[in-house]
Amino acid sequence: MKWVLRGIGGLLALVVLAAIGLILIDRMSLPAAPSRQALLDKAKRYDVRVRRDDWGVPHVLGKTDADAAFGLGYAQSEDDFGTLQDVVLATRGVLARSKGKDAAPTDYVTALLDVWPTTNAHYAELPAELRKVMEAYADGVSLYAAQHPDKVKPGLLPLTGQDIEAGFVFKQPFFYGLDGELKHLTAPGAPPPPAKGSNGLATAPSRSADGATRLLVNSHQPYTGPVAWYEAVVESGEGWHVAGGFFPGSPFMLHGHNATLGWANTVSKPDLVDIYRLTINPANKNQYRLDGRWKDFDKRYVTLRVKLFGPIVLPVRKAVLRSVHGPVLETKQGVFAIRYAGMGEWRQPLQYWRLNHAKDMAEWRAAIATHAIPSLNYVYADAAGNIGFVHNGQYPNRTVEANWKGVLPGDRSDLIWRGYRPVEQSPQLWNPKSGLVFNSNNTPFRASEDADNLKPGDFPASMGLQDNMTNRAWRALETFGADHAITDASFRAHKFDIAFSDRSGVMEMVREVTAIDPKGDADLAKAQAILRAWDKKADVHDRGAALAALMTQPILFARSNGDPAPAPIDSLRAAIKTLKTHFGRLDPEWGEVNRIRRGRVNLPIDGAADTYRSVWGKPEKDGTTTAEGGDTFIMFVTWDKAGQLRSESIHQFGSATLDATSPHYADQTPLFVAMRTKPVWFTEDQLKGHVKADYRPSER
Repeated sequence: MKWVLRGIGGLLALVVLAAIGLILIDRMSLPAAPSRQALLDKAKRYDVRVRRDDWGVPHVLGKTDADAAFGLGYAQSEDDFGTLQDVVLATRGVLARSKGKDAAPTDYVTALLDVWPTTNAHYAELPAELRKVMEAYADGVSLYAAQHPDKVKPGLLPLTGQDIEAGFVFKQPFFYGLDGELKHLTAPGAPPPPAKGSNGLATAPSRSADGATRLLVNSHQPYTGPVAWYEAVVESGEGWHVAGGFFPGSPFMLHGHNATLGWANTVSKPDLVDIYRLTINPANKNQYRLDGRWKDFDKRYVTLRVKLFGPIVLPVRKAVLRSVHGPVLETKQGVFAIRYAGMGEWRQPLQYWRLNHAKDMAEWRAAIATHAIPSLNYVYADAAGNIGFVHNGQYPNRTVEANWKGVLPGDRSDLIWRGYRPVEQSPQLWNPKSGLVFNSNNTPFRASEDADNLKPGDFPASMGLQDNMTNRAWRALETFGADHAITDASFRAHKFDIAFSDRSGVMEMVREVTAIDPKGDADLAKAQAILRAWDKKADVHDRGAALAALMTQPILFARSNGDPAPAPIDSLRAAIKTLKTHFGRLDPEWGEVNRIRRGRVNLPIDGAADTYRSVWGKPEKDGTTTAEGGDTFIMFVTWDKAGQLRSESIHQFGSATLDATSPHYADQTPLFVAMRTKPVWFTEDQLKGHVKADYRPSER
């Protein structure tokens, strides 16, 4: 018995020693952090004030652009440091060190996409004044970290401008769906990524009753996380003055306005990714066939650090392969190479910087011509009455006839495209006679009234342009498109439209399920009667919306992500079961089901997936849905006929993204639910009387 106990004791000792060894190895892998005092001293170089308005929105005023970026980094850290910190760690490929195995795939993708080799090779090529801005933003985050060391994860510091640059290199391709392509290859049955959407719309003076130019900024994003909107107003003594939406880790306004112009972004999904099936040498798995010859992979190794429990982190060594096509994935279905728009691109911050500084249409279009953003639609408007739509993209220069939407043979070098089509060949529509441009994640060939629309025949099929229409796009035509004397009130009413068009996929599904013979199924017959009588609206008091929304939402999300979708009748039966089980009836008011929750706030909310007032609901165990995305940060931007700016906005929660103890954690939610807005105090004169806090970050 003694030898058994000794053996167990010895084994436990080995386990403890192994754990200590892993902890020591992990600690040795961390970069040397600067001293807290060094970060505090560095912050004193920046001349900046942060003013918080009535709603907690930061108004950052810096002497130079770098000063302003420093203040923005600090203010954003005050409100959302946890998310910002995780964005940096994910970009570095070390998020699994704190998040565990679920984050390991993200860390691997960072290596797969060559984020850091790209960043390190090109960062110094960015203009010095731009690098100063990114470094200053990083310093602002670092100051907050120095002041709150208890919130800092090991390995975060030092934070640098390269971290900010790498964030753009990493994130941009995911907006057109590269993440979905990777998931389909590596895990066909994996849950889909969050659905993406957006509305952007502009009207010219000719379409307004009062001669005003109007812009709707209405991106649809998750409510929280690395691509959730953060509102700020930023101004410097060097002419940078913007208001709008920022992401965690971004020093630049991504969409919104300055004094003379503005723009809205929507997600586009042209065919910007090509998948190649590789033939592997049976005698040497490190080679693939190309043009009749075996060619070596470019192979390197990365070490993923994966948290097991407590402070114990396991190093995992993984191979990273590249072919001449691009990154390579070894899957159960075979070995595939990926070539995608934005591969090796590093100039994204330069384009955003130029957009932020543009003062008129010519400067703004010159910024777009930087051609560094792989995708995204732009809807533009300015004080001079110009409006425009750009179906922006780095469209691959495909010169060979092939099925570019399918999996391509990887052994032909002629199928490996080089470079992109010139930026001027991107679909664009400027100052159409109708005075209307819009996009709601639909085809670029419906961006205005019919007479003004671009023609598909003018663009080669190899560009892979979308041909779809969303309900939101149809409703834009049926509301804004039918209104030739737009006012502030009608513009707002059209934005908060909650109806489904007869031409929409939702109503097509409703027609399909109501045409089925119920064959004695009383619940199905009752559900069909409810859907036939439904007024096609997602109002909180509507008694047909619950069945329609619960039936169609899973299908819409699956289609959006390119995943297999359930049949409408099967989805309807699931909705019937949910409503009977949890509400005791098939026609509860939509507001009983559709909720927005934030801290102690729990309210019914109008809208549904793919209504213009967009709400994505996450199903809960009690049968309700909790809004977790869709309409988030919204801006109404107006230049009157004299060119004077007026701006209003609303956020689904408030400026305090993570601080549940803040009065601004959910103070905008009731306004958001009521489909109301608050003023954007853009100028110093407008801000007077609305400053609730005024401080210098280095003196906090």
